[in-house]
Amino acid sequence: MKKTPLPELVERIGQSAVAKGLGVSAPAISKALKAAREILVIEHEDGKLTAEEVRPFPCQLPVQKTAA
Repeated sequence: MKKTPLPELVERIGQSAVAKGLGVSAPAISKALKAAREILVIEHEDGKLTAEEVRPFPCQLPVQKTAA
């Protein structure tokens, strides 16, 4: 089992391969990369890919201002 940062794995095997391995769309991977989300992809010995995201706890989302 090896943990690899998402951008590094995409660089190595490609966005489509990562998306297929995780069971998501290629645009979902692109969006995660653009948002600079801290995602670690776990490469299991059987070739299966899973992922986990590192986030602060509790997660404080920025307050959005509404137009008045």
